[in-house]
Amino acid sequence: MNTTLNENVTHSGDSKTHASISYILMAIGLFTAIPLFIGAVWAMFTRSSSRGTIYYSHYTNAIRTFWWSVFWTVVGCLLIWAVIGIAILGVTWLWVLYRTIFGLAKIMNDEPYEL
Repeated sequence: MNTTLNENVTHSGDSKTHASISYILMAIGLFTAIPLFIGAVWAMFTRSSSRGTIYYSHYTNAIRTFWWSVFWTVVGCLLIWAVIGIAILGVTWLWVLYRTIFGLAKIMNDEPYEL
């Protein structure tokens, strides 16, 4: 675990479980959009119970990843007629994949997601 963390930061099994569920739903959502939305909403509703744990940053990551992916997906769709729109959509997909897999890896090692 990162030694720069406050010693008062605690571990919570429920927080870990809920953050993992959020990431898994978001990963599935890369192939069908609805689970991505459900994973983000799940993170939004369960984040407050994780305050003070090392998993709080994972909820923040999931929520930010969702909102930035929505933004860049809209931009990509608006520019789909140009080649740049296709590139934006592809990069957005890869970015969400990276943030989701990296987040899951950090959770499995009981480490916070460094924002």
